[in-house]
Amino acid sequence: MKFRKLGKTGFKVSEVSLGTWQVGGKWGSGFDNDHADRILHTAIDNGINFIDTADVYEAGMSEKAVGRVVRSRSERIYVATKCGRQIQPHVNEGYTPDVLQQYVEDSLRRTGLETLDLVQLHCPPTEVYYRPEIFERFERMKDAGKILHLGVSVEKVEEALKAIAYDNVTTVQIIFNLFRQRPAELFFGEASRRDVGIIVRVPLASGLLTGKFSSESTFDEGDHRNFNRHGEAFDKGETFSGIDYALGLKAVEELKQLFPGKENLAPVALQWILQFSEVSCIIPGASKPEQLLSNLSVYDLESFSEDQVSEMNRIYEKYIRDQVHHLW
Repeated sequence: MKFRKLGKTGFKVSEVSLGTWQVGGKWGSGFDNDHADRILHTAIDNGINFIDTADVYEAGMSEKAVGRVVRSRSERIYVATKCGRQIQPHVNEGYTPDVLQQYVEDSLRRTGLETLDLVQLHCPPTEVYYRPEIFERFERMKDAGKILHLGVSVEKVEEALKAIAYDNVTTVQIIFNLFRQRPAELFFGEASRRDVGIIVRVPLASGLLTGKFSSESTFDEGDHRNFNRHGEAFDKGETFSGIDYALGLKAVEELKQLFPGKENLAPVALQWILQFSEVSCIIPGASKPEQLLSNLSVYDLESFSEDQVSEMNRIYEKYIRDQVHHLW
């Protein structure tokens, strides 16, 4: 495992870490505690020391599993969670300092931890980023020893840029992958200048970049890749990075031609992200231990040639850029 500094937190975190949206099993299929524990222990056994969860993942079951496993281990494991998505309707007016503090208290109770290493606002409405009182309340929670650091999880580059204007925002979690390249244009440089850690989520475009899907692939009823392709439940950029599924498959087919013989492109997609020194860590999810180990096989790859990188970016320009670049 290799490690990178998580911005001004000073944490040295595994550059390939773990997101736990589906750690208890496949999306929408119920939560299996034993299954979650196997994935989490496998992650830690293989050097992962940063785990990202959220209070809404399986109605708090993910937080409970993360806390249970972390408390059972002797290694220093950094736990990041998120709050705010429980607010319904999910609008600016629902965000108040008291509501958010209660969510943090609830996360502490579920994880069983004395202090949360990182609490992130969970993709709040854009207006929230213009309310200093929200960010100030997290300073008071730091002073009380409830959290160590504040971060944000954003949908758009513009939100990320506004968020890092607050000195106490130490990290930004953002979608970035071969099919979502805009963050590297301006945001990465600004985050580096302010010593803000960058946590990359959806690095495999909801599995599209693994190369394992086809036009015949189906997804469970409770899987967001089935019900949220057009933003029916939340921002469509969270599902296949906002890309039309059929178009994404065409782009992936060309990508496969660059790496003949590789049935699993996940390590290739992750290596593309790790080329960017501004990235602190990647948090691919895993619904089984084998997927986690597949992600870690990124370290078995040879470095890309200049021609390969050029061709990968050409595929983005040909198929993807016009559809997504201006939206997020």
